[in-house]
Amino acid sequence: MPAEPETADESTPHPTAVPAAHGALARRVRLPGAIGIGLASMIGAGVFAVWGPATDAARGGLIIALVLAALIATLNAFSSAQLAMAHPVAGGAYAFGRRYVGPWTGFSAGWLFVTGKTASAAAIASIAAAYLYPTEPTPVAVGLIVLFAALNMAGVRTTARVAMVIVATVLTGLAVVLITAVSGGAATDLDPVTSILHPTSPYGVLQGAALLFFAFAGYARMATLGEEVVEPRRTLPRAIFIALGIVLVLYASVAVLLISTLGVNRLALSTAPLADVLAPAWTPLVVIIAGIACLGSLVGILAGLSRTSLAMARERDLPGLLARVSPRTSAPIVAEGLIATLAVVIVVLLEPAHLVAASSAAVLLYYAIAHLSALRQPRAERWQPRAVAIAGLVGCVVLVAALPPLSILGTACLLAVGLVLRMLAVRLRARSAPEAVAP
Repeated sequence: MPAEPETADESTPHPTAVPAAHGALARRVRLPGAIGIGLASMIGAGVFAVWGPATDAARGGLIIALVLAALIATLNAFSSAQLAMAHPVAGGAYAFGRRYVGPWTGFSAGWLFVTGKTASAAAIASIAAAYLYPTEPTPVAVGLIVLFAALNMAGVRTTARVAMVIVATVLTGLAVVLITAVSGGAATDLDPVTSILHPTSPYGVLQGAALLFFAFAGYARMATLGEEVVEPRRTLPRAIFIALGIVLVLYASVAVLLISTLGVNRLALSTAPLADVLAPAWTPLVVIIAGIACLGSLVGILAGLSRTSLAMARERDLPGLLARVSPRTSAPIVAEGLIATLAVVIVVLLEPAHLVAASSAAVLLYYAIAHLSALRQPRAERWQPRAVAIAGLVGCVVLVAALPPLSILGTACLLAVGLVLRMLAVRLRARSAPEAVAP
């Protein structure tokens, strides 16, 4: 059975979720900072890199795929907001799943997020480096991970300030690109946009939606930082919906511009579609904006990963050392350092193209667990119909099933490894201290 609703003041962490021995994170992020972190996490590599693969999958159904991805993202936002209001602590769906469904379900959400998003962080750092310094991207990607991990270690207020600066820069640059393209007469053929009912593969549309979801997933970052948000029951839902609304309008505008300018076939082959809609003289501007946008995603992902790792360490689902919080900056410095190290190793060993689809599968399953948690919330904590969580759960599962089989297999293997490791850890603790072990 789920726990009773919290009665403690919302400015203090949940008493059972934040052990005093490990120290609590400080509530320092207000509404503008939370919105900035969410926007920085979403307006990153996705808006610059996802259109080609998604169009290749969906073809003439790209707009339908975008609508499906946006719909499922909105349903996810509703469930995430409801959960975060009732349980505003670090960890996101890991904490929600553990509280409302069970330890193994919560662990699955946390493990999927940590493994999938660490790979995503590595991919985004590689993409940013390829934009900013294409001749030697790998050392630059490593340096970027180290730099932004260090900034996150300085405290969540530093994270929020960096995110807001990046968001302001990227939104301004994208506005210039869109206005220049439209005023220059680039977007003149709207037939590909209006003719969305041309015969196309339903599977391809679903796969395109699953790939496009990669560009929406950043609003979870605000829920994972719930323990550091001031007045979380008011701030978190507002930040989630404002950030998602801005991104929905932006992505719809970009999609219409790209498909009306380049057409389906050319867009499907494009590796830099926003640069392709402009004259070559504008390419350096697009490259710089894309690189900066990737950095926004990177800072948000690293922050979310460290907080989820912290939450898992508090419950002994990861080594307890990761729960250490700096007394000076109130940041999970050990978790941040370990995640950065793992991301650096991935950057050196793997190609970013291999990581995006796997990340999408892991994150969609993560949100599926969030919806399952919302369904288990007691009536006193729910402010929306259960149909919202049911529709979101079904949508996430359908999109996962539409991803390439190798991505699904890879995600399943990662989850299986995590579950086996947890089973071994539980058995080891049972042998050493039977009376102290929880499942």
